[in-house]
Amino acid sequence: MLKLTYTENGFYLERLAQPLEEWVTARVILALRAGTHLCVEPSTASFLLPADMPQLRHLERHEEGEDAIALSLCDAEYIEVSLKGTWMTSDVDSAEGVFVTSLNYAVEFFLIKLWEESQIRTSCLP
Repeated sequence: MLKLTYTENGFYLERLAQPLEEWVTARVILALRAGTHLCVEPSTASFLLPADMPQLRHLERHEEGEDAIALSLCDAEYIEVSLKGTWMTSDVDSAEGVFVTSLNYAVEFFLIKLWEESQIRTSCLP
């Protein structure tokens, strides 16, 4: 399962070994026991990758089917990667929250590697 965390200061992507339904259930139970509000809804989430990454062409074969990934050209520098999954937030009006989705292991691993490489590239920019 992939977990995308959106915060005020940015975005973080990680892969979790726990099944999606199990993780979401645990999050809902935690919110109930803590007495906090939690909105859980089906949604899509997106993040950007540099358009000049040669490995991006391998994602194109996953634009249809069970592991549907939508790729959109943003501009000359970035490609937007969109995924279907579940959005969870404590404030419906906020852009902060957690998005989870379950894809084929190889696709999840590949997305993580692309994102990590893009973070290294970004941190090396002058």
